[in-house]
Amino acid sequence: MTTYCGYMGRVILLDLGERRAEDYVWTDRDRELYIGGKAMASRILYDRLTGKETAFDPENLIVIATGPLTGTGAPSSNRFDISSLSPLTGITASSNCGGNFGHYLKKAGFDALIIRGKCDSPTWVEIENGEFHFHDAAALWGLKTAETQEALQKALDAAHGKSVRCGMVAIGPAGENLVRYASVISGERAAGRAGMGAVFGSKNLKAITAAGDAVPTVFDREKAAAHRKKWVAAIRSHPLTGRQLPKLGTAGLVSSMQLHGLLATRNYAGGQFDAFEAVSGEALAEELTLSNSGCLSCPIRCARRVSVDGREVKGPELETLGLLGGNLENADLEKICRWNYELDELGMDTISTAGTLAWAMEANEKGLWKNGLAFGETDDLSQVFEDIAHRHGIGNELAEGSKRLSEKYGGRDFAIQSKGMELAAYEPRRAVGQGLGYAVANRGGCHLNGGYLVVLEGLGLDVNGQTPRGKADFCMLQQDLMEAISMGGQCLFTSYGLLPAFLLKNPNGALTKTVNAVIPFFGPAVRLLNKLPELACFNLPLLPYPYELRYTTGMKMNIGKFIRCGERSYNVERAVNARFGVSAESDKLPKRLTDIPQDPKRPDTRVPLEQMKKTYYRARGWEKNGLPSEKKLRRLGIC
Repeated sequence: MTTYCGYMGRVILLDLGERRAEDYVWTDRDRELYIGGKAMASRILYDRLTGKETAFDPENLIVIATGPLTGTGAPSSNRFDISSLSPLTGITASSNCGGNFGHYLKKAGFDALIIRGKCDSPTWVEIENGEFHFHDAAALWGLKTAETQEALQKALDAAHGKSVRCGMVAIGPAGENLVRYASVISGERAAGRAGMGAVFGSKNLKAITAAGDAVPTVFDREKAAAHRKKWVAAIRSHPLTGRQLPKLGTAGLVSSMQLHGLLATRNYAGGQFDAFEAVSGEALAEELTLSNSGCLSCPIRCARRVSVDGREVKGPELETLGLLGGNLENADLEKICRWNYELDELGMDTISTAGTLAWAMEANEKGLWKNGLAFGETDDLSQVFEDIAHRHGIGNELAEGSKRLSEKYGGRDFAIQSKGMELAAYEPRRAVGQGLGYAVANRGGCHLNGGYLVVLEGLGLDVNGQTPRGKADFCMLQQDLMEAISMGGQCLFTSYGLLPAFLLKNPNGALTKTVNAVIPFFGPAVRLLNKLPELACFNLPLLPYPYELRYTTGMKMNIGKFIRCGERSYNVERAVNARFGVSAESDKLPKRLTDIPQDPKRPDTRVPLEQMKKTYYRARGWEKNGLPSEKKLRRLGIC
């Protein structure tokens, strides 16, 4: 149990082989250091994994963790995290989801669920008010994700004699067949990255449902309510969270990416797609969007609703539009909407699927692997997706991801991945800070775990994307902030609100241009904050998260402690991954991005990675090998 509000006070270790649940000790000191979510999961993996495990070992753990704000009504606080050893990368990784499972896991009485072992046969697990029930999933095995969840709802309703309000996570055929980038689906939202669905499949775990009557408490309801009212008003008045995201969703970034040369095209051969307008957020809004929607408790409502075969379903996000669009040289928006739906139904990550296909198309073009796939020829891709999910024909090889394929057939220089994980849709040669983030991200080629510096380099502000100056320091700060935001269970899109609205409203104004010009020179000041966050022993309305955590949990929190929690999270994840071979040598990008300029006339349009890495390691206080020392870990309270 716990003295803090916001938490349910229980973490459960569930052994699938023994069909036994037991309490896992998680103290208030742990809560103070790691808050919840991904940081909590990383600490548990650090304590339990030795470095000898592999993703499909029964002793590999799955940690599903919520944050203390989940279920409390805090803005955009419905996120939950799934962490495990990734079958795609071979290291620990996390996947964040906006589905409703985290909300209902807390209603069932738990803050986190740790899963080990393997079921003897296909199984689904029911959690209800603190109790665990194991059910035969033979009839569900082979079903797609929507069919699975519909069948589970019917089974629960029949068993309880009423309509059961619950949350679910489930896998599709891709997870069952151990596709290395299989996802886990909750409702229509995906824990998409790193192959968490395949880990579920390796354990014969088809689904988990959660239901209950528990309600998390709030420490100071009056102050929390007043703070949330102001925060929601700020979110709704901000140019990004109040106008662009509600109007166009993340798809609204396509046009900006095109303008700045950031839109991955033809397997990252370039950063601009001639037919970008056909797959832009504006086209999606005008031609196919039925309505917009959002996750539970979110005032932003950035999700799109579209029609596929007469059925209203979730529309594609920016990454899906970019990577199944220009990166495959496809300008058919209706196809992308269909593929997005089909991949969610099969339970496959759209980013890694698209990245692997782009590599395969180029490998076919270069004669390295004759597979029949070609840029711009997309009529048969729905069947290719089915083949990947069921590991039929070339799908059996595509299911392994671009890194393994390039190691087998050649073409490593254009396998656009880092640590085995395919990159997001932002072409980094015009945003070198984002390139650094991709390389040093703990889980692999992730734009968010990499710090999302592209928001400064063209997609929010317009800082010089080619200069490495200051980028390492800002990369660290943004990584740590995003880690800390995720701990509470909140959506990272709320962080857009940290960008000063007056700068965004007047992008061509003298003040905005001046700020963009001088930001790279603030690296030393940012490094001071990174090294000594305790100097910020106060709170400011610009950063609402410490207030929310304090009012909800009763925990003492200020800006400095908040940033330090994020740093601790990033370091503990790095430390456990060091056991699985991660080092400076792993922090790399393909030569296409580091050695070949995007613009042949501009040598600076490439990622000067090695130069920035050295600065980044110094900024983090890591050794030259890219790892935190034991002294660093002790200072953060990790060991």
